[in-house]
Amino acid sequence: MQASISRLCATTSAAGCFRSPRRQGSGYREYESDTVRMVRFIKRAQELGFTLSEIADLIRLCKNDRRRSAEVRALATAKLEDIELKIKQLGGMRQALQLLVEECACGGKAPACPIIEALDDSSEYLVTLKPARNRINVDI
Repeated sequence: MQASISRLCATTSAAGCFRSPRRQGSGYREYESDTVRMVRFIKRAQELGFTLSEIADLIRLCKNDRRRSAEVRALATAKLEDIELKIKQLGGMRQALQLLVEECACGGKAPACPIIEALDDSSEYLVTLKPARNRINVDI
């Protein structure tokens, strides 16, 4: 965790989000309170699924006194839509795997495996992800 925070600090410092910290005689970095606040802001945004690029946009808006809350809302709404799409895709993946596991009634003794066969594109099983509909189809 500490390494990722150090990397995050180095990345955001290089991007101009805040100044590089000064080092104490012991070699430890000493961060200003604004820097600590910004790192916490970044970590919270990451926990909500925002990418570093999206976080950079949020930081620019945060620092802009003339920002419109509609811009921040638009970024959050877009992220929410991304998350909803991922949830739908994961649900489809879960359903496909569940069907394959149910189809596999071999008890681990038969060499034929419907799961392996479904993953092998030359098999009679077909597993496809259809992004347009956000679901996985399993034809067995």
